[in-house]
Amino acid sequence: MSFLFSQSPPLQAAIIGANRGIGLGFIRHLLRDSRIGTIYGTYRHGERAQDLLQLAQSGSDRLIPVQLDVTQESELAQWSDRLGQQHQQLHLLINCVGVLHDGPDIQPEKSLRQIDSDRLLHYFRINSIPSVLLAKHLMPLFRHQQPSLFASISAKVGSIGDNDLGGWYGYRASKAALNMLMHTTAIEYARRCPQTCVICLHPGTTDTDLSQPFQRNVPPGKLFPVEKTVAQLMEVIETRTLDDSGQFFSWDGRPLPW
Repeated sequence: MSFLFSQSPPLQAAIIGANRGIGLGFIRHLLRDSRIGTIYGTYRHGERAQDLLQLAQSGSDRLIPVQLDVTQESELAQWSDRLGQQHQQLHLLINCVGVLHDGPDIQPEKSLRQIDSDRLLHYFRINSIPSVLLAKHLMPLFRHQQPSLFASISAKVGSIGDNDLGGWYGYRASKAALNMLMHTTAIEYARRCPQTCVICLHPGTTDTDLSQPFQRNVPPGKLFPVEKTVAQLMEVIETRTLDDSGQFFSWDGRPLPW
Protein backbone atom coordinates (compact mmCIF):
# COMPACT_ATOMS: atom_id res chain seq x y z
CA MET A 1 0.00 0.00 0.00
CA SER A 2 1.28 3.48 -0.86
CA PHE A 3 2.30 6.02 1.76
CA LEU A 4 -0.40 8.51 0.76
CA PHE A 5 -3.24 5.97 0.67
CA SER A 6 -2.16 4.03 3.76
CA GLN A 7 -4.80 5.89 5.78
CA SER A 8 -8.52 5.30 5.83
CA PRO A 9 -10.39 7.20 3.09
CA PRO A 10 -11.68 9.65 2.17
CA LEU A 11 -8.75 11.99 1.50
CA GLN A 12 -9.18 15.70 0.84
CA ALA A 13 -7.47 17.02 -2.30
CA ALA A 14 -6.80 20.37 -3.96
CA ILE A 15 -5.88 20.81 -7.61
CA ILE A 16 -4.52 24.28 -8.31
CA GLY A 17 -5.14 25.41 -11.88
CA ALA A 18 -7.90 22.88 -12.49
CA ASN A 19 -9.71 24.56 -15.36
CA ARG A 20 -7.81 22.95 -18.25
CA GLY A 21 -4.92 20.76 -19.32
CA ILE A 22 -3.22 18.59 -16.73
CA GLY A 23 -5.13 20.21 -13.87
CA LEU A 24 -8.52 19.34 -15.36
CA GLY A 25 -7.18 15.88 -16.10
CA PHE A 26 -6.34 15.41 -12.42
CA ILE A 27 -9.87 16.48 -11.47
CA ARG A 28 -11.41 13.86 -13.76
CA HIS A 29 -9.01 11.20 -12.52
CA LEU A 30 -9.64 11.90 -8.84
CA LEU A 31 -13.41 11.99 -9.29
CA ARG A 32 -13.17 8.36 -10.38
CA ASP A 33 -11.16 7.42 -7.28
CA SER A 34 -13.37 6.39 -4.37
CA ARG A 35 -10.49 7.00 -1.95
CA ILE A 36 -10.76 10.74 -2.58
CA GLY A 37 -13.45 12.75 -0.80
CA THR A 38 -13.70 16.51 -1.30
CA ILE A 39 -11.75 17.91 -4.25
CA TYR A 40 -11.10 21.64 -4.45
CA GLY A 41 -10.43 22.75 -8.02
CA THR A 42 -9.18 26.29 -8.48
CA TYR A 43 -9.54 28.49 -11.54
CA ARG A 44 -8.79 32.12 -12.31
CA HIS A 45 -11.33 33.14 -14.96
CA GLY A 46 -14.85 31.74 -15.13
CA GLU A 47 -15.02 31.98 -18.92
CA ARG A 48 -12.02 29.63 -19.15
CA ALA A 49 -13.37 27.16 -16.60
CA GLN A 50 -16.58 25.96 -18.22
CA ASP A 51 -15.54 22.29 -18.28
CA LEU A 52 -14.63 22.39 -14.59
CA LEU A 53 -17.83 24.20 -13.63
CA GLN A 54 -19.95 21.78 -15.68
CA LEU A 55 -18.33 18.83 -13.88
CA ALA A 56 -19.34 20.38 -10.57
CA GLN A 57 -22.87 21.08 -11.80
CA SER A 58 -23.32 17.56 -13.16
CA GLY A 59 -24.03 16.16 -9.73
CA SER A 60 -20.55 15.65 -8.32
CA ASP A 61 -20.94 17.19 -4.87
CA ARG A 62 -17.35 16.11 -4.08
CA LEU A 63 -15.97 18.75 -6.44
CA ILE A 64 -15.84 22.31 -5.11
CA PRO A 65 -14.71 24.91 -7.70
CA VAL A 66 -12.80 27.83 -6.18
CA GLN A 67 -12.15 31.05 -8.08
CA LEU A 68 -8.62 31.96 -7.06
CA ASP A 69 -5.77 33.99 -8.52
CA VAL A 70 -2.68 32.28 -7.13
CA THR A 71 -0.51 35.28 -7.99
CA GLN A 72 -2.43 37.32 -5.38
CA GLU A 73 -1.27 36.42 -1.89
CA SER A 74 -4.27 38.07 -0.25
CA GLU A 75 -6.61 35.66 -2.09
CA LEU A 76 -4.57 32.66 -0.95
CA ALA A 77 -4.68 33.89 2.64
CA GLN A 78 -8.46 34.38 2.50
CA TRP A 79 -9.03 30.90 1.05
CA SER A 80 -6.81 29.31 3.69
CA ASP A 81 -8.66 31.19 6.42
CA ARG A 82 -12.02 29.97 5.10
CA LEU A 83 -10.84 26.36 5.05
CA GLY A 84 -9.39 26.71 8.52
CA GLN A 85 -12.65 28.10 9.88
CA GLN A 86 -14.38 25.02 8.43
CA HIS A 87 -11.83 22.79 10.22
CA GLN A 88 -10.74 21.28 6.92
CA GLN A 89 -7.58 19.26 6.29
CA LEU A 90 -5.65 18.58 3.09
CA HIS A 91 -3.94 15.31 2.19
CA LEU A 92 -3.07 15.92 -1.47
CA LEU A 93 -2.28 19.18 -3.26
CA ILE A 94 -1.05 19.43 -6.84
CA ASN A 95 -0.16 22.84 -8.24
CA CYS A 96 -0.57 22.72 -12.03
CA VAL A 97 -0.36 26.47 -12.70
CA GLY A 98 2.31 27.46 -15.19
CA VAL A 99 3.06 29.55 -18.26
CA LEU A 100 5.42 29.03 -21.21
CA HIS A 101 3.86 31.38 -23.73
CA ASP A 102 1.06 33.93 -23.47
CA GLY A 103 0.33 35.97 -26.56
CA PRO A 104 2.98 37.73 -28.66
CA ASP A 105 4.66 39.39 -25.67
CA ILE A 106 5.36 36.18 -23.70
CA GLN A 107 7.32 33.69 -25.79
CA PRO A 108 10.36 31.56 -24.84
CA GLU A 109 13.58 33.48 -25.49
CA LYS A 110 15.99 31.95 -27.98
CA SER A 111 18.89 34.30 -27.22
CA LEU A 112 20.05 37.01 -24.82
CA ARG A 113 18.86 39.63 -27.34
CA GLN A 114 15.28 38.71 -26.41
CA ILE A 115 15.69 39.04 -22.63
CA ASP A 116 13.18 41.47 -21.16
CA SER A 117 12.82 42.18 -17.44
CA ASP A 118 9.01 42.35 -17.50
CA ARG A 119 8.81 39.00 -19.31
CA LEU A 120 11.18 37.43 -16.78
CA LEU A 121 9.10 38.73 -13.88
CA HIS A 122 5.95 37.35 -15.52
CA TYR A 123 7.50 33.87 -15.65
CA PHE A 124 8.57 34.01 -12.01
CA ARG A 125 5.25 35.43 -10.84
CA ILE A 126 3.33 32.48 -12.33
CA ASN A 127 5.79 29.57 -12.39
CA SER A 128 7.79 30.06 -9.20
CA ILE A 129 6.06 32.03 -6.48
CA PRO A 130 2.54 30.51 -6.18
CA SER A 131 3.72 27.13 -4.90
CA VAL A 132 5.66 28.59 -2.00
CA LEU A 133 2.77 30.91 -1.14
CA LEU A 134 0.41 27.93 -1.15
CA ALA A 135 2.83 26.10 1.15
CA LYS A 136 2.93 29.13 3.43
CA HIS A 137 -0.79 29.75 3.75
CA LEU A 138 -2.05 26.16 3.60
CA MET A 139 0.48 24.84 6.10
CA PRO A 140 -2.14 24.66 8.90
CA LEU A 141 -4.22 22.27 6.75
CA PHE A 142 -1.26 19.89 6.43
CA ARG A 143 -0.40 20.04 10.14
CA HIS A 144 -2.00 16.73 11.10
CA GLN A 145 -0.88 13.15 11.64
CA GLN A 146 -2.12 11.63 8.38
CA PRO A 147 0.16 10.95 5.38
CA SER A 148 -0.03 13.80 2.87
CA LEU A 149 1.66 14.98 -0.30
CA PHE A 150 2.28 18.45 -1.74
CA ALA A 151 3.32 18.36 -5.41
CA SER A 152 4.25 21.10 -7.86
CA ILE A 153 4.33 20.55 -11.61
CA SER A 154 7.80 21.61 -12.68
CA ALA A 155 9.70 20.83 -15.90
CA LYS A 156 12.86 18.99 -16.85
CA VAL A 157 14.13 22.14 -18.55
CA GLY A 158 14.28 23.66 -15.07
CA SER A 159 17.10 21.26 -14.20
CA ILE A 160 20.39 23.15 -14.19
CA GLY A 161 22.36 19.91 -14.38
CA ASP A 162 20.41 18.73 -17.43
CA ASN A 163 20.62 21.98 -19.40
CA ASP A 164 22.71 21.26 -22.50
CA LEU A 165 20.72 23.23 -25.07
CA GLY A 166 20.31 26.71 -23.58
CA GLY A 167 17.54 29.11 -24.55
CA TRP A 168 14.15 29.55 -22.88
CA TYR A 169 15.80 31.71 -20.20
CA GLY A 170 12.70 32.82 -18.31
CA TYR A 171 10.91 29.48 -18.33
CA ARG A 172 14.04 27.53 -17.36
CA ALA A 173 14.98 29.96 -14.60
CA SER A 174 11.47 30.19 -13.17
CA LYS A 175 11.16 26.39 -12.98
CA ALA A 176 14.63 26.14 -11.42
CA ALA A 177 13.49 28.70 -8.84
CA LEU A 178 10.33 26.65 -8.22
CA ASN A 179 12.50 23.59 -7.59
CA MET A 180 14.65 25.44 -5.06
CA LEU A 181 11.64 26.96 -3.29
CA MET A 182 9.98 23.58 -2.90
CA HIS A 183 13.19 21.82 -1.85
CA THR A 184 13.52 24.44 0.88
CA THR A 185 9.83 24.09 1.76
CA ALA A 186 10.33 20.35 2.19
CA ILE A 187 12.98 21.01 4.85
CA GLU A 188 10.66 23.25 6.86
CA TYR A 189 7.64 20.96 6.36
CA ALA A 190 9.70 18.08 7.78
CA ARG A 191 9.65 20.01 11.07
CA ARG A 192 6.22 21.63 10.96
CA CYS A 193 4.16 19.12 8.94
CA PRO A 194 6.20 15.94 9.42
CA GLN A 195 3.72 13.65 7.64
CA THR A 196 3.80 15.65 4.40
CA CYS A 197 5.98 14.71 1.44
CA VAL A 198 6.88 17.73 -0.75
CA ILE A 199 7.98 17.00 -4.33
CA CYS A 200 8.34 18.51 -7.80
CA LEU A 201 7.17 16.59 -10.87
CA HIS A 202 8.15 16.69 -14.54
CA PRO A 203 5.07 15.60 -16.54
CA GLY A 204 6.78 15.03 -19.87
CA THR A 205 5.50 16.78 -22.99
CA THR A 206 1.72 16.69 -22.80
CA ASP A 207 -0.78 17.53 -25.52
CA THR A 208 -2.04 20.81 -24.04
CA ASP A 209 -2.19 24.46 -25.05
CA LEU A 210 1.15 25.01 -23.28
CA SER A 211 3.06 22.61 -25.54
CA GLN A 212 1.04 23.06 -28.74
CA PRO A 213 3.40 25.50 -30.55
CA PHE A 214 6.38 23.21 -29.92
CA GLN A 215 4.93 19.76 -30.57
CA ARG A 216 6.52 19.35 -34.01
CA ASN A 217 9.90 18.87 -32.31
CA VAL A 218 8.70 16.11 -29.96
CA PRO A 219 10.03 12.60 -30.78
CA PRO A 220 7.44 9.97 -31.73
CA GLY A 221 5.75 8.45 -28.70
CA LYS A 222 6.84 11.26 -26.38
CA LEU A 223 3.78 13.50 -26.75
CA PHE A 224 1.41 12.24 -24.07
CA PRO A 225 -2.36 12.67 -24.00
CA VAL A 226 -3.50 14.39 -20.80
CA GLU A 227 -5.05 11.17 -19.48
CA LYS A 228 -1.75 9.29 -19.84
CA THR A 229 0.24 12.08 -18.19
CA VAL A 230 -2.12 12.18 -15.23
CA ALA A 231 -2.09 8.39 -14.82
CA GLN A 232 1.71 8.35 -14.93
CA LEU A 233 2.05 11.18 -12.42
CA MET A 234 -0.49 9.57 -10.08
CA GLU A 235 1.59 6.40 -10.14
CA VAL A 236 4.64 8.45 -9.14
CA ILE A 237 2.63 10.16 -6.39
CA GLU A 238 1.27 6.90 -5.04
CA THR A 239 4.73 5.35 -4.78
CA ARG A 240 6.36 8.22 -2.86
CA THR A 241 7.33 8.00 0.81
CA LEU A 242 8.47 10.60 3.31
CA ASP A 243 12.06 9.75 2.34
CA ASP A 244 11.32 11.23 -1.11
CA SER A 245 10.39 14.66 0.25
CA GLY A 246 12.37 17.50 -1.28
CA GLN A 247 13.14 15.65 -4.52
CA PHE A 248 12.38 16.16 -8.21
CA PHE A 249 10.87 13.26 -10.19
CA SER A 250 10.15 12.59 -13.84
CA TRP A 251 6.85 11.14 -15.09
CA ASP A 252 8.39 7.66 -15.06
CA GLY A 253 9.50 7.91 -11.44
CA ARG A 254 13.19 8.60 -12.14
CA PRO A 255 14.79 11.26 -9.94
CA LEU A 256 16.01 14.26 -11.93
CA PRO A 257 19.15 16.32 -11.26
CA TRP A 258 18.74 19.79 -9.85
